[in-house]
Amino acid sequence: MAAAALKSRRERADIPAMLRIALLLAVAAALAGCDALGIESAELVAGKREADGKAVGGACRHAGRAIEDCYVVYRKADRSAIYAGWREMNDYMRENKIEPVEPVLTAQAAAPEAPTAPATVAGAKPPAPTH
Repeated sequence: MAAAALKSRRERADIPAMLRIALLLAVAAALAGCDALGIESAELVAGKREADGKAVGGACRHAGRAIEDCYVVYRKADRSAIYAGWREMNDYMRENKIEPVEPVLTAQAAAPEAPTAPATVAGAKPPAPTH
């Protein structure tokens, strides 16, 4: 009789343990496909890197920048992706007869600034020029 009572206690104790294991497996399976944890797979990272490189290459071609210059400016981007994006944009621009857009910021940054006159105090004489 004591053996039967001990056996029934073990069975009752095993049911919650089995339930916990089943619940743990269910949660693990649900989280395995979940992106909410912020863990990115290697394929996802490679896909983003490829897309970024193509975008950089396309932008370089649209701006009229040479492919070699694009490689130098964007060293961290994948060269093959930059080339693929540059080539795709080149084909698109040729088919649709689109001219490159010259960057305006580069021309503004390269333009020399006019020398500014030093601020003077009212009634003070400006400094004499030095030769």
